[in-house]
Amino acid sequence: MGDVTSHVLVVDDDDDFRGLAARMIAAFDIGQVAQAGTCAAALEVAGRLHPVAALVDVGLPDGDGVALAAELAAAPWSPRVVLTSSDSSAAARANGIPFVAKEDLADHLLRDLLSGGRE
Repeated sequence: MGDVTSHVLVVDDDDDFRGLAARMIAAFDIGQVAQAGTCAAALEVAGRLHPVAALVDVGLPDGDGVALAAELAAAPWSPRVVLTSSDSSAAARANGIPFVAKEDLADHLLRDLLSGGRE
């Protein structure tokens, strides 16, 4: 059986932020990073790649990031899902899904949430 590549999915409608987050997550060395800018694209990519983790923005142009995060978290492959937003009050809507404010993304907390504490 060949090597199975682990993926981490970054979902955000802001191309610049998505690219920055992808570079940061790539440095965590927990998997290759895939990106999506909408809920629809995220579901397509997730269905194809079965990411081990996902970082999902709360505000997306075609739907609710919290609902998307819950859908991803319920996937049969059980990815770790973390919500993010530049509006830290959005944490109140996270419904038990881990939340990291965008300004705190450089913190080790994100790495720990996405990797399950494994380095």
